[in-house]
Amino acid sequence: MGLFSKPIKTLDDLFVHTLQDIYYAENQIVKNLPAMAEKAAEPELKAAFQHHLTETQEHVRRLEQVFQMHGQPVKGVTCQAMDGILAEAKDIISDCDDPEVRDAAMLSAAQAVEHYEITRYGSLIAYARQLGRADCAAVLEHTLEEEKSADQKLTHIAGMSVNQHAAA
Repeated sequence: MGLFSKPIKTLDDLFVHTLQDIYYAENQIVKNLPAMAEKAAEPELKAAFQHHLTETQEHVRRLEQVFQMHGQPVKGVTCQAMDGILAEAKDIISDCDDPEVRDAAMLSAAQAVEHYEITRYGSLIAYARQLGRADCAAVLEHTLEEEKSADQKLTHIAGMSVNQHAAA
């Protein structure tokens, strides 16, 4: 059975497990974003982290809605990938004495988080559609678009200021 508490035998099982995985991950992000916003020296990066915290809280609510729509209890399962991304981010950030280099490190870590989320939401949407759950897919699509937008915003901030300041 591996790391999962229940064997994954069907696409529906995989859909539910992936919901539980990203639910855990989103809750970990909610816990970590305030510290990142507080540590950010670049005002635009700080604002982006604060804005994404609000979005992420909404992502958690949407996931709870999808659990309910699909007749499943709302619960998370430990997401080792997200725990690893966040642990690595904390290590790198703690090793950065220069605030501008720390901003670059935090931005990179945030993009790693976004990329993980984008893959998970893309998979969930595909599973939902295959399972005939267009209603669930529609809810998840809103979040996927917000995750892509957050990633694009971070790319813009990196290119326009953060990486330049870190290189100076």
